[in-house]
Amino acid sequence: MSEAHEQSGASSRGPVTKVLLAQSGLTAALAALFWGIDGFVSGYSALLGGLTAVIPNGFLAARLMLPRRDPGAGALLRAAYLGELGKLALTVLMFGAVFALVRPLAAGALFTGFVAAQLATFAGFLKARQVPDIGQAGKTGNRNGE
Repeated sequence: MSEAHEQSGASSRGPVTKVLLAQSGLTAALAALFWGIDGFVSGYSALLGGLTAVIPNGFLAARLMLPRRDPGAGALLRAAYLGELGKLALTVLMFGAVFALVRPLAAGALFTGFVAAQLATFAGFLKARQVPDIGQAGKTGNRNGE
């Protein structure tokens, strides 16, 4: 693999890794907050809700970031579709397992943890998106000023 290809792969993994870490950190902080305010059941319920978002998102990220035999756009699109289907299936399975196996459970804390982790995804990628500075709008890298 060429050095340029490795660098481009590393740079595309950066925002994804940061978002997954932010989701995990937010999940842990929210679980601690719920535990401190409302008790142990709310704490682990919020933790399980956050993990129900983070783990499937990690699966999707792995599907998109892992090297493929075919580097073309079609292969990336297939990986995205399969990754999204897998993410949805994992989310359904995880919620099913939590509701079937975990007693007692604080449903409000569970869904708060899930929604907060999902919102961290959107916030992270919005922050990673570069918005041009208004003061720099007229300047270009072209020596001719065009």
